Order: sequence, then structure tokens, then C-alpha cells
Amino acid sequence: MKEVTPEELAKFNGREENPGYVAHQGRIFDVTGSRMWKGGLHMSIHHAGEDLTDAILAAPHGPEVLARLPQVALLGKEKAQRALPDRLSRLLMRFPVLRRHPHPMTVHFPIVFMVAAPLFTLLYLLSGQESFEITALHCLGAGLLFTPLAMATGYFTWWVNYLARPLRPVTIKQRISLLLFGIEIIAFSWRLHVPDILSTFRPESILYLALILSLFPLVGVIGWFGATLTFPIARD
Repeated sequence: MKEVTPEELAKFNGREENPGYVAHQGRIFDVTGSRMWKGGLHMSIHHAGEDLTDAILAAPHGPEVLARLPQVALLGKEKAQRALPDRLSRLLMRFPVLRRHPHPMTVHFPIVFMVAAPLFTLLYLLSGQESFEITALHCLGAGLLFTPLAMATGYFTWWVNYLARPLRPVTIKQRISLLLFGIEIIAFSWRLHVPDILSTFRPESILYLALILSLFPLVGVIGWFGATLTFPIARD
């Protein structure tokens, strides 16, 4: 039986009249005719053209479902075994939840805090209630603590699940996350050093307010591209 490299496997993505192939433990199966792989996509998460050896550990079914499909090739041995250190592979096999869940779990914290900080700031400006401005500061500080954690788990997930391959959504998320983190540091430090930055409105207040309000669209873009990885947009 012929061997197919991971680069060649990626071309069999089930889209644009290409057949859909997936790999598992060095064996490649044809999912083209499966109604569960319409358009090369399974459950809005898994793509044809990928090695599912690790991903199937977290699936609600076992690899027996692949045995019902025709095997068409073998995955090239050298590149099939390149991915992760042995200790990490054994850890992920024992605790498959560590493969996909750390980032989706931790990323919610900076998102909610970076949405809350602008909203409470606006409530302060509209109402004049200082408690809203203090709450905005607390949210900004909490977001500053959780953003590096979310970024770290994001890099881990990218390495483990995508072998750190260059992916446009991941690249966009990485760059905007760094920008977001930088703005958080500047805004939080500024507010601590100038507590009346908004209570006594002046030209600097406009710049500070712009930084705070920019947090909302930045986390929106990050969340959007993260969602396209988890739930890809269907193509006609």
C-alpha cells in the first residue's frame, strides 16, 4: 500500500471536488462517501486532510468507526512520528481533556473582563458614579492577570493540535493578543498613576478613554477568529 506524507494528506480535504482522507495511527482512510464528513468537515470541528490520532482520544466514539471506511494508504512514518515528546504524548493519552480544553476554558476570563472594563467606564461617564469607574479598574486589572494565561494556553493548543503550523486565524489572534496585552499594561499603569484621569477631563483623558474603548473590538476580533477554528464557517 502506498505511503502519503502529511503534506500530501492535507490536499485531500474533501473540498472543491477533492476526496477526503483522514489518518489514524499511521493508516489513512477515505471519508469522502461518509455523510458525517460532508464537505470534508466532521461535527464542525475536524477537517479531512488531517491526522486524527490524538483528536479521536477526546471523541465520544472510538477508532472503530474508522474501521468501517476504506483504507487507501499509509501515513509516511518519518513525519507521522515527529509531533510531540514522548512524555507529553503519554500525558495527553492519559488525560485527553488537556489537549483541547485549557485554552477555551481560560480565554473566557480576559474576554469578559476586557468587555466589562469599557462598559463600566461608559457607565461612569454617563452616571458620574465613581463605583463604576473603580469596577472598570478592577476588571482591567483582572484582565491583565488572565490575558498571559490565555495566551500561554493558546500557544500550547496551537503546538499540540496544529503542530505550530502557520494558520491565518492563529497568526491574527497572536498579533492582536500582543496588542491587547500591551494596551492593558499601558491603561492599567496610567490609571494607577493618574487616578483622576477621567474625573478631571482633559486631552489626556481622551487618549486614555480611546485605549479603554479599544479593548472591546480587540477581544471581539480575537474571539471571532478563535471561533472560526472551533466552528469553521461552512462553504457552499
